[in-house]
Amino acid sequence: MSPDGAASPKLAVVMVGLPARGKTFVARKLQRYLSWLGYRTLWVNVGDYRRARAGAKQPAAYFAPDNIATRGEREGFATAALDDLLDWLGKGGEVGIYDATNAEPARRERIRQRCAAAGVSVLFVETICDDPAIIAANVRQNKLGLPDYAGVRADEAFRDFQARIAQYARSYVPVADVEGSYVKLVDAGQQVVTSHIEGYLPSRLVFFLMQIKPTHRPIWLSRHGESVFNVAGRIGGDAALTGRGREYATLLAAFVQARTARPAVWTSTLERAVGTAALMGVVPRTWRALDEIDAGICDGLTYEEIRARMPDEFAARAQDKFRYRYPRGESYADVIQRLEPVIVELERQSSPVLIVAHRAVIRVLYGYLMGKPQDECPHLPVPLHTVIQLTPTEYDYREERFAL
Repeated sequence: MSPDGAASPKLAVVMVGLPARGKTFVARKLQRYLSWLGYRTLWVNVGDYRRARAGAKQPAAYFAPDNIATRGEREGFATAALDDLLDWLGKGGEVGIYDATNAEPARRERIRQRCAAAGVSVLFVETICDDPAIIAANVRQNKLGLPDYAGVRADEAFRDFQARIAQYARSYVPVADVEGSYVKLVDAGQQVVTSHIEGYLPSRLVFFLMQIKPTHRPIWLSRHGESVFNVAGRIGGDAALTGRGREYATLLAAFVQARTARPAVWTSTLERAVGTAALMGVVPRTWRALDEIDAGICDGLTYEEIRARMPDEFAARAQDKFRYRYPRGESYADVIQRLEPVIVELERQSSPVLIVAHRAVIRVLYGYLMGKPQDECPHLPVPLHTVIQLTPTEYDYREERFAL
């Protein structure tokens, strides 16, 4: 079932492209996005199967398309990964991401046939780049740290990986129209080409893929400074900052300004968030989507008051905090849906971004960026007066926390 409860067809997202073109970067982005939206998603990487079963020290010649001695073994790893993916989809999974070069039309046709027999649709996602500078930078930043090159000098590893790319290039044929649905991301998404895209989920993925850009800029997540309601233990509302909250606003501005000249600053529309970002030296962008979870008829109450006046509601929230919806208000699941435009815009940003919002909202944003399961979001620790700094790495984010 899709997150909205409708029947959802099984989908295999099959990555295509030469090494060092960003396939795994894109695949992991898709995995996080789909999981965050509530789709049961699995990512499998054929390179991981090779390293687990044959070790991680194969030379470039191992990957030669005409290397008869290794071809059968390499096909075996690819088949094992596809077997596991289809088995998982058959047991209730909804989207499988098959991450490999898949450079040859014959390989892709076998994948299509296996998926069709299992009742699984296929969307090819091909990453294309012919810029030598971008490819070399990607190799140096992301490939030399692989287990394949543990203990190998950087210059030697660089030459070997370039030789590996050359081996794959000998048999690489781009995806053609006759192969079915595809998305081609050219030069890190500068151009996007699509063909035969049908259905709600593939269309949604195409739109998302059009937004993502490789970047090294940090993202800072922060709750607003302490408010009058925080002191009183009340939820919701539009309360003003306390003296401590205003002090945090000063410290937060100094923290960000020491790290970048002109950040993008996004806040909710509520007074305590806008006030926390007021000293940044830039005009913040206010998003209603960043407002705190709507507590409905419980807005302005303490949790003890809710327990006393509405014990059934208090118990229901404790039983399933993610899906619990406040009467006339929202659930965490609702917050995820309204935050999707923020996520899409965030993926497009190349400059550092500071987001000042509220506990439920920061939990959900953090959960997306760090790949946390939906049910964990309501329980993620997000204390007041703490900056969560997330810096992109090869495929994920490195987290640091700063208590100001």
